[in-house]
Amino acid sequence: MISSALTTLQFKTSARGKTWRSRLSPQQDAQALAIAQQHDIPDIVARVLAARNVTALDAPGYLDPSLRQLMPDPDVLVDMQPMVARLVAAVERAETVAIFGDYDVDGACSAALLAQFLDSAGCKTIIHIPDRIFEGYGPNSAAIEALAGEGAQLLVCVDCGTTSFETFADAKGVGLDVLVIDHHQAPEKLPEVAALVNPNRLDDISGLGHLCAAGVVYMVLVALNRALRRSSSWQGRAAPDLLAALDLVALATIADVVPLIGLNRAFVVKGLAVLKNRERPGLRALMDAARLDGPPTAYHLGFLLGPRINAGGRIGDAVMGVRLLTTADEGLAQRWARELDQLNRERQAIETAALAEAEAQALLQVGLETSIEGVLVVAEEGWHPGIVGLVAARLKEKFALPTFAIAWNGASGTGSGRSITGVDLGRAVRHAVDSGLIVKGGGHAMAAGVTLTREQLPAFKAALSTALSAELAIARQDSNLPIDSLLGGAGLQVELIKRLESVGPFGSGSPEPLFVIPDLHILEVMEFGTGHMRLRARSDDGSALKAVAFRAAGTALGQALLDARHGQSVALAGSLSINHWGGREEVQFRVIDLAHKG
Repeated sequence: MISSALTTLQFKTSARGKTWRSRLSPQQDAQALAIAQQHDIPDIVARVLAARNVTALDAPGYLDPSLRQLMPDPDVLVDMQPMVARLVAAVERAETVAIFGDYDVDGACSAALLAQFLDSAGCKTIIHIPDRIFEGYGPNSAAIEALAGEGAQLLVCVDCGTTSFETFADAKGVGLDVLVIDHHQAPEKLPEVAALVNPNRLDDISGLGHLCAAGVVYMVLVALNRALRRSSSWQGRAAPDLLAALDLVALATIADVVPLIGLNRAFVVKGLAVLKNRERPGLRALMDAARLDGPPTAYHLGFLLGPRINAGGRIGDAVMGVRLLTTADEGLAQRWARELDQLNRERQAIETAALAEAEAQALLQVGLETSIEGVLVVAEEGWHPGIVGLVAARLKEKFALPTFAIAWNGASGTGSGRSITGVDLGRAVRHAVDSGLIVKGGGHAMAAGVTLTREQLPAFKAALSTALSAELAIARQDSNLPIDSLLGGAGLQVELIKRLESVGPFGSGSPEPLFVIPDLHILEVMEFGTGHMRLRARSDDGSALKAVAFRAAGTALGQALLDARHGQSVALAGSLSINHWGGREEVQFRVIDLAHKG
């Protein structure tokens, strides 16, 4: 196995036009050596740790994060005390509590967490997830009036509500107290509610702004559980196991693409351990429907489970995901999991058709608008509003540009945006809302949603360019592909990958390790699925390599792989994973770039 710094080899410009460089600075190289020597950790694992700014002192705690040490007192969040006081009152009076959530995974998990806890405490809960098409994002007066008509005395909005001024005034008019648990960017002025816990409030200095909504809900439940214990409210009842609820927090954290740092990382590590036990009927059924073979990983949460839960909110019954997450009925869990799996298939077909149209628009913009500030905006009449976020994400990946996809429905449209690292899309959208340029919108750094009219689109595009140009210029200057280490073909062992997984989970804020395997001869390349490529190669040391390149067909990388068959040796850059199939484990290399030695 080779694990020296990448600077020991020289490569020509890669198929994707990237310059390969070591992710580690000289100081981090030295730190990697210290980690390896002090903790008897393989050199390559030590390099991955050091590249993520882990020191030799911090390495043991990083590899086994402790919630007890990483979680602050929940009261550091502004409005936590009035939030808990109102929830304690609801429990003591056995009130009916309406929970209004967003229609994505984070919203579903947040609603499920809160509902199950309050149900255990003796409250009756009513969950409402808005229909994406007919109700749109966030609380609406018609739904709130209906919830009050069902007997609700308290309304708790999760993963939404930070900017719902008029709606909450209507809620007060029908006799509902309102609580908000959110994480989206907040304006200076906030709606008048009993309590609004959001670490991204401008007056919140907790440093927890990286949490997803489910993470914030979990903090509220920790504080509420503590208060109920102090008041002896659990007498005669079994208090919920909050550690067992971390499966939902982990799922939401990965699906909402928040940074995997600090407390978020601990949530996911501990949540994956809970998921491995497969105790929640809904997630167990969903894992079976997704044909998840082997222990769940962050990848499975983001690409297998999350999309299926989202499918209900995108093109089906929005509340189906919450029902699945909260049911104790095995039969219902299996039925709903199958339905969500089928909806996900239908969503994929709808997405494929819309993506073809969107790519044509994007290619025209990139090719003709030489002054484009790097923000792609595609729009079309008739696109399903439930898939525009996915379309934006695909274009963002393909063109490495922040992207908005908008579905027109007559004179107005709903859109979703996805951003690249270093470009804060949510801030730009909030500025557009505050300036009156669009009807409504919100989000966070990497994702945002908007509602606007056709007439507002030109001004919105111009505002995006102005707001993001400086950040975008810096982000686009970096054409480097950071590599954690070199690997020889003989070093690709399942046991090594398991050791690397201990440094995870990987995602936003903690990039997946990338490795270079030099001196490879590509023997065979085959296309499979929807634009994926599978290949076989052999290294100079005689080791065989099986690899995949997702969505590479028709791209510069795909053509480079085809051209390299039976030619001179090449180097491949990519990531490592374990492929579980038929009870067996084998190494899989995911190719993201190719280069020839200089």
